[in-house]
Amino acid sequence: MRTELITVRTGGSPVVRDITAEAGSFVASEKDGLLHVFVPHATAGIAIIETGAGSDDDLLAAIDRLLPTEDIWQHRHGSRGHGRDHVLPAWITPFASLPVIGGRIALGTWQSICLVDTNGDNPTRQVRFSFLAG
Repeated sequence: MRTELITVRTGGSPVVRDITAEAGSFVASEKDGLLHVFVPHATAGIAIIETGAGSDDDLLAAIDRLLPTEDIWQHRHGSRGHGRDHVLPAWITPFASLPVIGGRIALGTWQSICLVDTNGDNPTRQVRFSFLAG
């Protein structure tokens, strides 16, 4: 297995950050196998979605409706509503495994690999790419 850790700047507000290009670069020299994408944080996740057509904003709006930032959470350290950030990975898991064929990630036409981070308390995140040859 080959693995690499990258740092992604997410800033101080909720964001859906497309990391498809970075993942593609990681597997470009490979043949067939599996790419595993993992975010080693308790308050972020990995989503495979369409970006650029409003879906990323729709996802953040849906998270706000499902997991409001009001002070209703038992987990209360950090900024207001930070408890919801700790619940997020139950819905948007911190990992994804994707097929790689001939050094290219076998995504659908409109699919992108995205880091979803609602936690404004941490402006940078790490993402681990791991490749297992087939």
